[in-house]
Amino acid sequence: MSRHQRQRLLDVQAALDAIEAHVDRGDLSDGLIFDAVRVRLIEIGEAVKALPRELVDTEPGLPWMEIARMRDQLAHRYFDTTHAIVASTVTHDLPQLGQAVARLLDVAGGQ
Repeated sequence: MSRHQRQRLLDVQAALDAIEAHVDRGDLSDGLIFDAVRVRLIEIGEAVKALPRELVDTEPGLPWMEIARMRDQLAHRYFDTTHAIVASTVTHDLPQLGQAVARLLDVAGGQ
């Protein structure tokens, strides 16, 4: 794994940590928390777009293309983004993403 790829994984991990901290401060019904989480989801999507297919293919259980597309949805169609979609993503999808990123970083640490 290249240094660039590792950095993108670390970017995802940092955004996941920030989202967790934001949600710990308050509910997504708070506009400030919602906006902070949305920006971090955009960062995750941008970082995922920079990862090579060969790398993400080693974690086939994740919808990598959907993660990247969510970034586009959040960045370009923000008026169409519902709280329910963001809440579901935070609750159901981000833990799996965090686990996959940790595994990829563990493998990279051995190289």
